[in-house]
This record gives sequence, C-alpha cells and structure tokens, in this order.
Amino acid sequence: MSARRSLFGVELDPLTMDETVQRCLDAVRDERQLEIGVVNAAKLVNMRRDPRLAAAVAGCDLVLADGQAVVWAGRLLRAPLPERVAGIDLFLRLLGEAESQGMSVYFLGARQEVLEQMLRRVADRFPGLKVAGSRHGYFDDSEQEGIADAIARSGARMLFLGMTSPKKEIFTAAYGARTGARVVHGVGGSFDILAGITKRAPASWQRWGVEWLYRALQEPRRLGRRYLTTNAAFVLMTAREFIRLTPSPAPANRSS
Repeated sequence: MSARRSLFGVELDPLTMDETVQRCLDAVRDERQLEIGVVNAAKLVNMRRDPRLAAAVAGCDLVLADGQAVVWAGRLLRAPLPERVAGIDLFLRLLGEAESQGMSVYFLGARQEVLEQMLRRVADRFPGLKVAGSRHGYFDDSEQEGIADAIARSGARMLFLGMTSPKKEIFTAAYGARTGARVVHGVGGSFDILAGITKRAPASWQRWGVEWLYRALQEPRRLGRRYLTTNAAFVLMTAREFIRLTPSPAPANRSS
C-alpha cells in the first residue's frame, strides 16, 4: 500500500483511477466500509476556513485528488500524486462495475426533478444496474438519521451523494457508517451533469486544469467570483508552501 502524501496538511492517497476502483470493489466484497473524500483547489482552500469540513475529509478512508491543480501542486511541493481521480469519472466507473457485478446502489442528492431525470438517463446507460433507492438532497439536519436508516434498510452496497460541500462530507462523517453502504462516495454536482442540466468541460479543458472556468462560464453570477477568489487563494497557498520548502542559499564565505 502506497504511503499517503501530505499536501497543505491534508493526507492524500496516491492512487490511480484503476487502483481506486479496485479498492472500492474489494471493500464491497470484504464487507468493509470505504468512505471516499475528493479534494480540488477550492475545497483545500475552504478546509482551512471550515474546521468541520477539514475534519470530515480527514476522517475519510480514501482522500483523492479530484482537481488537476492539486496534482500539479503535489509535484511542485514534493508530494507527487500519480494522476487526477475525478469524482465524476470514479462515479461512472463504479456504476459500470456495480451493474456488471450485481451490486446495488443508492442515490442521495439534487432536486427531485433533477434526480428523476438522472435516474432515467442512468437506466438508459446502465440498464442492468440495481438501484436500491434514491432521495433528493434537500433535508434538514434533523432528518439525517432517518435518511441513513432508510439507506441501510435498502441494502445498497454503494451510496452516491450528489450534494455540495460541506453538506455531503458532514453527512458522511456523521452517518456514513449508519447507512450500511460499503462504498460511500460524495460526487458533488455529478447528478446535474448526468441529468443533462449542466455540461461537463471538454477533455482538453480538463487536461489544462481549467474545468472550473468552463463551469464558471455556464453560471457566471453564482460561480464566477467564488472560483476566482478560491483559485487565487490556492495559488497563494502553493507559493507560500513552495517558499517554505525551498532551502535558503548558503551565505557566501567572506575572505579575512
């Protein structure tokens, strides 16, 4: 097992996509719970501002680099990660594996109409997938325990949370074990993408690490300022850490 890499005080697992998928399948077969956390530049910035979010991510069994900027920062700061493991790509890989291996899944998140549209598209794409249940993501904290119990009764082996941060991380930390799901994966806005509500950035934008810009251009009022602020903070964080890690030049010897 590869040793974790420490980046900005966060411990990340240096896994490839294939290795991550295998870890998930092993967890289901071995009846072990695997809670997955994914981090991008914005989340790493927000974790410094939100202790509950930081604690929830730190408590995950796997913490993966969801953003390309995180991979680049890891290389620069001597904490190399093999590749980006995007949450939505892992989500789709796990749906395919669940379909082929008869593992049931539960979807929690999004608005009811978005969830229903996503379920229709998932059924078209993965016709053999066993969906143990689903529920929209708009609920009060007081409802969390009951929702976790309903997921447990469904017998789902994998739980996918289509909710924003920090709500999904806090739910996972508090009630992930109670759901009984062997794999718990927070997939953020992936339900909206699968439902066709929002579009994912083309592969070239992803490779250049500007998927955030593509999203911001779709929702400039809601996301534009937020992304610019967090990305600037992430660059500053990286620069400060690089300076801290860079040894100072030795003082020149002076002749007597």
